[in-house]
Amino acid sequence: RLRLHDGKLVKDRRYHLRTYPNCFVAKELTDWLIDHKEAPDRETGIRLMQKLMDHYIIHHVCDEHSDYKDAKLLYRFRKDDGTFPLSKDVKVFMRGQSLYEKLVSVEESILKVREENSVKYQRTFLGSEMIDWLVQEGEVENRQEAVELGRALLEHGIIQHVSNRHHFFDSDILYHFWINFRRRRRLTELLNENSSRALSESPDSPFCLRKLNPDPGNTSFLSVQTNKEIKVVSAVRRSSITSLSGNSNAYFSAPPTLVFPPVPECNPKSVLKRPVTNEELLSPGAPYVKKTLTIVGDAVGWGFVVRGGRPCHIQAVDPGGPAAAAGMKVCQFVFSVNGVYVLHLDYQTISSLIMTGPRTLVMEVMEAVE
Repeated sequence: RLRLHDGKLVKDRRYHLRTYPNCFVAKELTDWLIDHKEAPDRETGIRLMQKLMDHYIIHHVCDEHSDYKDAKLLYRFRKDDGTFPLSKDVKVFMRGQSLYEKLVSVEESILKVREENSVKYQRTFLGSEMIDWLVQEGEVENRQEAVELGRALLEHGIIQHVSNRHHFFDSDILYHFWINFRRRRRLTELLNENSSRALSESPDSPFCLRKLNPDPGNTSFLSVQTNKEIKVVSAVRRSSITSLSGNSNAYFSAPPTLVFPPVPECNPKSVLKRPVTNEELLSPGAPYVKKTLTIVGDAVGWGFVVRGGRPCHIQAVDPGGPAAAAGMKVCQFVFSVNGVYVLHLDYQTISSLIMTGPRTLVMEVMEAVE
């Protein structure tokens, strides 16, 4: 966005006797992406910009187009017109970035390379060290507020315990920043996130039915108490990996970039008797009713599987999970997630909305009238 402002691609433009401030022409931007090697071709450039639209980074100036068209149409960054949604998740991410920049720019920083169990970790700090620093720098008023901030950063995947066994505490437990905010990223990395291959091959993919008791050699998981039977049909989770532990201090999420052992792909047959289109769902008098479900996730997740795309449907529901308790059923179609209209999205994109959102999930679903 800033580079486009500097290059004068973002500027006030006049169209049909009206001036639109701080906007860009889609066709010109696609040219710019190719010229600056941010995209190898026009098709990739269009896919990248569509990603930004799907994540509410850019939009058509009049919101007349829900997709990105490589044409002489005007689009705008939401940060330039005040419509960028500053959700709690975004605020936590920005706070984490601000703290990271402050920590790496000072002399004698608490962020250091440290070793634990013969493994070296980058950008590490002790929990008590971080709390001392936050209070000393005036980032928080007291130690309790510092603990709450540390827990929010951990729950959003910005920091984590080095071996992913503990939540954030005011103690000598070792943590590190999982995100390196100073790494220069390219736009094309967006297309590699949440790929269908990564989702289907992850042993803890929230979008396939999986065996819950992994082989003991799978270090992505902690042990499960043998006297505690867990009956779960793979739940949509807050992250791609889940640590299951009988310890009450277990943290139930981890960053999505660890390497997994190969597992069979999971692609169960659709529970739908026949394909249904959006037009069929939304046509006047259609035999479908809309319901709003509020699902409070537990330590395992929300307890359902979403599949398909445009529209997505509920493929499976854990009978003992939060989703079932809220009234979710198989074959329902996903209309919105936390207020975001999603009928036009595929399940990978919907998964991103769910897993990066709050633990209390508000979904609108459409189900057939019996």
